[in-house]
Amino acid sequence: MLGYYSSLSSEVYDLDKPVGSSFGDIEYYTERLATCTGSILEPAAGTGRLLVPLLEQGFQVDGFDVSGDMLAICRDNCEKRGFAPALFEAKMESFSLDKKYGAIVIPTGTFLLLHEREESLEALRNFHHHLADGGKLIVDLFLPSELELGKLSVRKWETANGDVITVESQIVEVDPIKQYRVSQARYEKWRNGRLMQTELERYPLRWYGVEEFRMILEHIGFEDITVSADFQYGQYPTRAGQTMTFEATANKKG
Repeated sequence: MLGYYSSLSSEVYDLDKPVGSSFGDIEYYTERLATCTGSILEPAAGTGRLLVPLLEQGFQVDGFDVSGDMLAICRDNCEKRGFAPALFEAKMESFSLDKKYGAIVIPTGTFLLLHEREESLEALRNFHHHLADGGKLIVDLFLPSELELGKLSVRKWETANGDVITVESQIVEVDPIKQYRVSQARYEKWRNGRLMQTELERYPLRWYGVEEFRMILEHIGFEDITVSADFQYGQYPTRAGQTMTFEATANKKG
């Protein structure tokens, strides 16, 4: 099985979505977390695009990621700004900590990388377990707009030292019944016309209907569930392509 977010793809992520770059989500999350008491946990913290701005706003944030390469960049981005948060390698469905959080946040649809139904359910149960009473789960989802098999997409980036990284990606599998697609991407780093490094990676992506995901959260035990579209709090989604942000509370007393 091919992995994802190895060395080259992590470097591309940091180039394409550097610390502080926002889709409207950093401002939204900062506002929604303003009343949060206790620490915040960001699963799939990546290179620190959101984590670092939250630290700069004075929040106490821990983070983890399944990719050691992403975490290495995240640590470096934090250290450059004088921060040393707790960062560790783990999976959303199986991490285990002796700590309860005031909020758990998963932006940009990263939760959808858990394309197997049972592992996604286990991750939600794990989030609920690690939230303090009254703690908030905030997670972004979206409906994929592209499901055409074999259509090739090509992008490139230039690094600070003049290297060029190219990425060719295409969808190789679509399962509309199980609600997921799988993309395959080939990363290549070039220097002065010579190929220096290459990676082949696999990216699964699951999708959910709006009310389907609400019912899943309720089944897990979450309450006070709010759905928002494109970072407009309480505005219900009306079309495909919108970011759908779910906010839910772990009420554990009573």
